[in-house]
Amino acid sequence: MKTTDTSKADMPLEFLSFTLGHEEYGIDIQKVQELRGYDAVTRIANAPEFIKGVVNLRGIIVPIIDMRIRFGIGTPSYDQFTVVIVLNIGGRVVGMVVDSVSDVITLSHEQIKPAPAMGSVLDTDYLIGLGTLEERMLILVDIDRLMSSEEMGLIEAAAA
Repeated sequence: MKTTDTSKADMPLEFLSFTLGHEEYGIDIQKVQELRGYDAVTRIANAPEFIKGVVNLRGIIVPIIDMRIRFGIGTPSYDQFTVVIVLNIGGRVVGMVVDSVSDVITLSHEQIKPAPAMGSVLDTDYLIGLGTLEERMLILVDIDRLMSSEEMGLIEAAAA
């Protein structure tokens, strides 16, 4: 006999959708602290190219990552549509620069398909899957795994 409590697997998931180049991506909305316009950053010597620098956000020094550079998608340009998504991951605050933010999308588990193994620009280890909503397809990024990956070096993989 089935119990009436809804398991976590049945709960729809909410993703903040954003664009990089011509592709639309999604990240877990619960990781998003705030959205900001792109401001000048303070460069850090010897930082990887995708780390644009740091900003002071109400007394917290926040590293800013340019996702176009990180994923190797064209040359980044900064305009009035450029957005910094401020994330809170594992107690660390990190900003990621994207071309624009679209909206919040709710997807059921049936709407999320596994990502095909592509050996491409984006390592599928960092993908949750592909979200489908009518004619739209979102590349769903596991932002925890990406930001705690070794090459990012921003967040300790496991706060042990």
